[in-house]
This record gives sequence, C-alpha cells and structure tokens, in this order.
Amino acid sequence: MSVPLLSELKHNEVTQALDEDIDQSIHSSTNTVSFFGTCLNGLNTLSGVGILSVAYALASGGWLSLILLFAISMVAFYTGILVKRCMDMNCTIKTYPDIGHLAFGNIGKLIVSATMYTELYLVVTGFLILEGDNLNNLFQNTEIEIGGLAIGGKQLFVILVGLIILPTVLLDDLSLLSYISASGVLACVIIICSIFSTATFDGEIGFHEKGTLINWNGIPTAVSLYAFCYCAHPVFPSLYNSMRNKHQFSNVLLICFVLSTVGYASVAIIGYLMFGAEVESQITLNLPINRISSRIAIYTTLVNPISKYAVMVTPITNALKDLLPHQYKKNRLIGILINTTLVISTIIVALTVPFFAYLTSLVGAFLSITASIILPCCCYLKISGTYNKFGCETVAIIIIILLGVVIGIFGTYTSLVEIINHL
Repeated sequence: MSVPLLSELKHNEVTQALDEDIDQSIHSSTNTVSFFGTCLNGLNTLSGVGILSVAYALASGGWLSLILLFAISMVAFYTGILVKRCMDMNCTIKTYPDIGHLAFGNIGKLIVSATMYTELYLVVTGFLILEGDNLNNLFQNTEIEIGGLAIGGKQLFVILVGLIILPTVLLDDLSLLSYISASGVLACVIIICSIFSTATFDGEIGFHEKGTLINWNGIPTAVSLYAFCYCAHPVFPSLYNSMRNKHQFSNVLLICFVLSTVGYASVAIIGYLMFGAEVESQITLNLPINRISSRIAIYTTLVNPISKYAVMVTPITNALKDLLPHQYKKNRLIGILINTTLVISTIIVALTVPFFAYLTSLVGAFLSITASIILPCCCYLKISGTYNKFGCETVAIIIIILLGVVIGIFGTYTSLVEIINHL
C-alpha cells in the first residue's frame, strides 16, 4: 500500500475529524487534476511496498498462483468500478466512509472507517519491520549497550528508524512531505530495474531457479499477499473527485491496474527465477549488498517508507484527537503526546511481531480483502438496489463476496498461525 500524490495538499484537509480519511490527502477542493496526473496518483497508490513480497508470494504458492494474482487484480479493478458507480449515484459522496454511510448508515460508516484505520496502523508497522530487516542486512552485527542492556540487530534498527520518523509525525504542515511522497512510482521503477540488473549482470545469481508448479499449502499466504497489493480502494473516491473529466475515471483505473499488475508480476517472476524457494519475505534481503544495483534497490526501499509514514498515520492521529473534548483538540502538547504514543506503539508491535511477510499477509487477508473486495460489493448492492433483482451481475457480485469471505477467513487463520508459531 502506498500514499497518493499530494502536490495539492492543503493543511485543513489533513486536519478533519473522524470521517476524514487518507483519501483527503490526495487533492485540494478544486477539480483540476488531469487524466495523466490522476493516472500517476493511482499508480502511486497501487504500487507500494507490496512489490517487495510478491516474489515470496509466488514462491509460497508456486507458478500457477500467478493466475490468482491476475484474478485478484481483475476483481479489484471491477470493485473499483463499483466504487465509481456508487459515487455516480450520489454527488455528496466525497470519501470512502461516505459510501458506507450511504449504504448502511452510521454502522456502515463505522465499519469502513475502522477497517481503514486498522489497515493504516498495520501498514506503517510493517514499514518499521521492513526498515529493520534491510538495515540489519546492510549493517550486520551492529549492537549498542544502554544501561547494561545490549540492543542489537533488527530490534536496534526498528527503534532507531522509529526515532527518526517521530519528528516527521510531529510536523504541523504535512505538505512538506508531499513532494517526497510523490516519488512512489519512480521508486517502484527503480526497484524493478535494479533487481533485474542484478540478475542480468551478476553471474552468480542469474535466472537459474526453476521453482515448483503449485504448492497448495502456500496458496492462502500467496492470495493474502497478492490482495495486499490492491488495497487502494479507500483512495478511489478522492481520485475520482479530483479529476477534471470524471467520465475518464474508468480508463484511469484500467491503466493503473494493468501497469501495476505488470510491475508486480515482473518482480514476482524475476525474483522467483533468481532465488527460487529461498526467496525472502522481502526480495531486497536476498540481493548481494556488494553490488551497486542491489544497494540502489535497498536504499530506495529504505527511503520510501520513511517519507510515507507521517502521511499515512495522520488520519489515525486526527481520529484520536477528534475523540477528545473540544477544549483539548487544539492543544499542541496533547497532540504531540498522541503522535508520540502512536509511534511508540507501532515500534512495540514491530518488535513483537517482526515478520514482514506474515504481517502483510494478515493485512491482505483480513483488511485488504474486506476494504477492496467485500465492502465495495456490499455497498453497491445496497445503494443501487440490485440486491432485489436476480441478474447476472448480481449473481457475480454475490459470488465475489462469498469468495472474498472464504479467502479472508483462510488467509487470516493461516497468517495468525504463522505469526504465533514464529513468536
């Protein structure tokens, strides 16, 4: 999951109450974003840190699991179209929770909001795990002693990165981070090119692994990780509202899903051919650190999450502040305390569950499937009233919902079991 282009971000959009989600970070109140600009926003949204784990997903499920990647991308594209249809039916819809509210009232809004905020929290926690893994790979055997307590390895780097990120979370004007966040698409391109370059010009690695056709036991993990790659639906309403020509939004979705899927599939195939079953949860951990191309990929991976952490965590901190009595909402000291506590809590969770692939798999199965597959279908059926009609599309949507529930249950169970077994 990544953060959309924020070039027109206004501070007052970031400081809205509970019903203002990450969608509001995309654009200003004027509809001035061009077709090309919206495509860039959408690509940056869809092309996130999930690109690092797709090779591991392919290794978990085998070559045939690539079919599932394409299937999930097509279903996610269709549910994105359903989000657009919901917005076409009511011009007052501005955010993703608005769709839930229109469909199921306050309960719907609460479910959508809770799903999004939980997903955001776990994603930024995954950022810390990712940073700790890669820094520990670059600087092995690093250790410091504080008060007689030795802290080293990945734990040390998770704490250090958390301390580095903390000042960015305390910034009042998040527009300072907007230009860095806009580099998401470029970062993904650099990572893909660097990995391909390493395999092509490093004779010791190359494309020598064959892999397995299918691994049934790894299918739940593979599906969950693939689903994590397409968890951008909460952002679609803002992309839609920001467009100059809204009738082109379907074309924007098509371009974004095709290009992002090509990118994901490319990294998955290249990584699996390079390392086979030995591929790590983050492919950058397999890359030889003595090669320039490998270091470029690793450093690009390290910079991106740091720049996106503050923007992604802001909707959560704003929601927490909105729960305070009115006289304390603007209190700067309380705001700093909330932000600091939130960062510390993500550090603690990252230290407790230091498994990037398993956490990503849990987010994909439990939250991404819910937010990007199940909720758009349910909301569309209710808002459009097609649940009263027995047609081909209604049957297809119901089937998608049922499959989403099944995948969510099995994927969540598998992820939790893997996390518990490795604690």
